[in-house]
Amino acid sequence: MRFVIKSRDRLGITQEILAVFSRQQWNLVSMEMYLHHTFVRLDLNDGVTVEDLKAALRHVADITDVFEVNLMPGERKSQHLDAVLSKLRDPILDIDLNGKILLANSAAISMFNKESEAALTGRLITEFTDTSLQTFLTQKPTSLNITFSGQAFLVDITPVFSDNRNEVVVTGAVLLLQSIRRIGQQINAVTRPISGSSSSLIGQSDATRALLKYTERFSRLDMPVLIQGETGTGKELLAHILHDQGTRTAFPFMAINCAALPENLLESELFGYVSGAFSGAHKNGKPGLLERADGGSVFLDEIGEMSPYLQAKLLRFLQEYSFRRIGGDKEISVNVRIISATHRDLLEMAEQHEFREDLYYRLNVLNLKVPPLRQRQTDIPALAEHFILRAAEQTGREPPRLSESGMNRLLEHHWPGNIRELQNILFRAVAMSDDPILNAEHLGLDQPSQEQHLKSNHQFTDWNSALEHFEQQLLSDLFPQYPSSRKLAIRLGVSHNTVAMKLKKYGISL
Repeated sequence: MRFVIKSRDRLGITQEILAVFSRQQWNLVSMEMYLHHTFVRLDLNDGVTVEDLKAALRHVADITDVFEVNLMPGERKSQHLDAVLSKLRDPILDIDLNGKILLANSAAISMFNKESEAALTGRLITEFTDTSLQTFLTQKPTSLNITFSGQAFLVDITPVFSDNRNEVVVTGAVLLLQSIRRIGQQINAVTRPISGSSSSLIGQSDATRALLKYTERFSRLDMPVLIQGETGTGKELLAHILHDQGTRTAFPFMAINCAALPENLLESELFGYVSGAFSGAHKNGKPGLLERADGGSVFLDEIGEMSPYLQAKLLRFLQEYSFRRIGGDKEISVNVRIISATHRDLLEMAEQHEFREDLYYRLNVLNLKVPPLRQRQTDIPALAEHFILRAAEQTGREPPRLSESGMNRLLEHHWPGNIRELQNILFRAVAMSDDPILNAEHLGLDQPSQEQHLKSNHQFTDWNSALEHFEQQLLSDLFPQYPSSRKLAIRLGVSHNTVAMKLKKYGISL
């Protein structure tokens, strides 16, 4: 039986409650104490009821209520954790300082061909791998290629520390095992070929014409290009135009998203590796993107998310255009053009020591700044027509016509997700409607518009209230396009914790 005892905060009240249980000879199975609440679990065989407990505690001062509960807080938390872990596709293991497995999720149980968690817990992690225990007991989070029971995994190791404030001591680790095969599928997705041409850059606004003019001019200059602009503005398309219209068009164009892969995988994809470089590696080694793109172009998307270690390695490559594969000692020279892109201010990051200043100047020989869609609204009609035609073709229906009210709604919108958001909204509208005309209601864009929000500034009484209003509006606009605190943090260039706290503060969720 489980009960909660509500009380005022008073020194010694817990000892008095325990003394009552001792006099009654009740068997206390577990106890959890919180401010004003003491949770107790008594042996079911004692047959204690709420009335029995109230009567026994009636002489203990400052107790305000006693009632029965279904679960202890720790039990509830454990059940929720089990439910979350069971839904994860990747195996997760929790080990102690001696390498003993304390916890395993369903994916781990299945991977080791066990029937239950009980058959796995208590076993030593070194029974399933040749990797030494000390490898797992790191002082900081790390990722390593490790083989378990003959299967190759990328293992994310997160150390667990003691609560001793005088000395930080590692007491275990949580291991997340990611299948190399499944990661390979993800790599194929983030290094997919890109298609496009200058005719794909739709729009007749002055900003778009100027952008196309400089893109075509830079395509003939065989130098590194840095493309800067908000997410969804078409930076990837511009990179392909730079390649297609330049002197390297007959050679490969290779692209990779630096934010999509952990450091060691990104390193192996860029620079390749030799045979035996790590567990799970191809026996003949593998050339990286830089080798495979020899003579052509390499597009590094989201370059601002690259780790300091890889920034240093990329800088060394740009100095000599040569590198060594992981695990190798042979210097390999290649002839490639580096095109990079970011939504972040790399110069500001460099000033804050978050990005190498010397690398920034190596990458930023030529610069393209892509204006957001809200600054080239005259492009929206042509873009809308293009995306409606494409969506109709993909869904197998006659292209609908966009009404005047629909177009006005598009022109009023602030477009935090830029062209990608416009494309997604129109595809959804075309796919979900059979009507020959798309009205404002079909688009799912709420009013009031951003302009109307800005007109309400006179309601603010001070700087803080105006800042909070701006924060709330910005997060509300962006969250549908970046529906997690981590994605939104990358988009805004701030920490994940900052975004998570702000979302909670303003009650923003899907």
